[in-house]
Amino acid sequence: MEKSHIKIIAVNRKARHDYFIEDEYEAGLVLKGTEVKSLRLGKANLKDAYARIKDGEVFVYQIHIGPYPFAYYDNHDPLRPRKLLLHKREIKRLYGKINEKGHTLVPLKLYFKNGKVKILLALAKGKRKYDKREAIKRRDEQRDMERERKYY
Repeated sequence: MEKSHIKIIAVNRKARHDYFIEDEYEAGLVLKGTEVKSLRLGKANLKDAYARIKDGEVFVYQIHIGPYPFAYYDNHDPLRPRKLLLHKREIKRLYGKINEKGHTLVPLKLYFKNGKVKILLALAKGKRKYDKREAIKRRDEQRDMERERKYY
């Protein structure tokens, strides 16, 4: 079995802080040529990105892919909605789960896999403010325990 080569372009670190991740899906993206070239230069930001299901298709919004600097004309719109490529059964499963209260689709990671651009999409449930504080408190306690263990 051949290993797949993965090159990470962008990671949405804020997503794991703001959401409980329940399930992950890998999807392809429909892109223009200048978008792919721009991604090869690493010009992408997933910070405020989200996905929606519209007419049986999944679209991702607010992914900022910077314009390709060497394009003479026909450069892409950096924030345009982009279609995701998923199987019909995956879309139906996601549609059912998204209609539950508090669930949303959040992109976690954008990467190249065997030369193709892929996105790791998470089915997530929003954290409340006290959940975030609890996570920060747990992380700080863990860090303190590691620091104590280091000295002994």
